[in-house]
Amino acid sequence: MELRMDARALEVFLKRDFGQVAADFAVERADQQGVRVRLKVAERHLRPGGTVSGPSMFALADVAMYLAILSRIGPVALAVTTNCAIDFMRKPSAGYDLMAEARLLKLGRALAVGDAMIVSEGHAEPVARASLTYSIPPTRG
Repeated sequence: MELRMDARALEVFLKRDFGQVAADFAVERADQQGVRVRLKVAERHLRPGGTVSGPSMFALADVAMYLAILSRIGPVALAVTTNCAIDFMRKPSAGYDLMAEARLLKLGRALAVGDAMIVSEGHAEPVARASLTYSIPPTRG
């Protein structure tokens, strides 16, 4: 399936429709393999013990998968998460941004299924892995 939104278009969409969180994320890549999204880790993303919180990692996986879907179907603001399972594998260090590589495994008319691998910037080992399913609203017409 062709790419309908590139990294720049995804960032513009995020800022316009999700301005409350857009400053936390940067879309670094959008191509046929998926998207790469950065969480700009700040103090508000940390939990006691100097690590990035689980909810912050969930948000990164969720935003990355949402943008991977939009890169293929275009700007559909009402696509919603219907399921997410996340495995936290390693403690991410507070001093590094997190990167999510999200890829679509199946894109249908009503559902999209994919996964997101999260790493700390500059490190090869994943800190978390998420499997996500999204509901895509029917097109009107």
